[in-house]
Amino acid sequence: MELRTLRYFVVLAEELHFGRAAHRLSITQPPLSQAIQGLERELGVQLFERTRRRVALSHAGAAFLEETRVVLARTTRAVEMARAANRGEVGRLAIGYMSATAYTLLPLVLRQFAGAFEGVKLDLRELTLPQQFEAFRRGDINVGLLRPPVTDAELACEVILEEPLILALPAAHPLARRGLVSASELANEPFVMFPRVPGLIFHDLILGFCFRAGFTPRVVQEAIQTHAVVGLVSAGIGVALVPNSARTIRLRGVTYRALADTTPAVQTALAWRRSDPSPLVAAFLETARNAARRFAAGHGRSDRSARGPKVRRRATESQRNGAKASRG
Repeated sequence: MELRTLRYFVVLAEELHFGRAAHRLSITQPPLSQAIQGLERELGVQLFERTRRRVALSHAGAAFLEETRVVLARTTRAVEMARAANRGEVGRLAIGYMSATAYTLLPLVLRQFAGAFEGVKLDLRELTLPQQFEAFRRGDINVGLLRPPVTDAELACEVILEEPLILALPAAHPLARRGLVSASELANEPFVMFPRVPGLIFHDLILGFCFRAGFTPRVVQEAIQTHAVVGLVSAGIGVALVPNSARTIRLRGVTYRALADTTPAVQTALAWRRSDPSPLVAAFLETARNAARRFAAGHGRSDRSARGPKVRRRATESQRNGAKASRG
């Protein structure tokens, strides 16, 4: 039973005239008659009562018409859904994200994406870098927002945002009265530090920066999450070097100051499986790039995403450099 034949049947049931129905269908009358006769033979029932003067639906035809309209409507809907899915407008997308992006870049990305793709269901998962790698291997996530390096050859990685390190210090600290602070002035300060754990780059990044400034930071407390580090600073435990986006964490008793020295770049990247052809993934990547440009413009940081292919080369470099740092 062909969908075309079902459409012929519905049009004839609406017109109750072979000539008018054939005209609506842009065919001649004989093929229409043959199609209806073949449908009746296939079903084993008479769908129309025909006389020389009139065509009328039989009782069986009336019942069949109701269900046929449902079938055709669902078919049309299925076609529309398939085409929308091909354009990346419907479906489900699982996104892994690191906690720091939840109060910086992620909300902007999600607002833009949800506004443009209302038919897409988002599955958000807060995961560390090792957890994201494992989730990619299991097929549990489609896209990751993370910090490079990404050393899995099956994953593509693109840096979309770069930002400097800044100083977070208690509001009553003498250095809080300064506009810029030199790294060397922190040599004797107690530090709240990110621990050195797999998947967390900040420890080595900050340690290397301090070494180049001529001192080893005096660590008095460690915390994994940026908001926890800032919270300890607000309690007066010590000072900390954090990404510039930490300025959005507004805790009483904390002041942020720029550093006079050139700091290493803190990078935020997108990762996805190279073999994934999903238009949903492509749509999310483009939305995230645009959101990163807006976020960078609004917060005065360096945005690398507008450079296209150069971003990918930089991302590859960061993967190599990060891998060396991790082995160190």
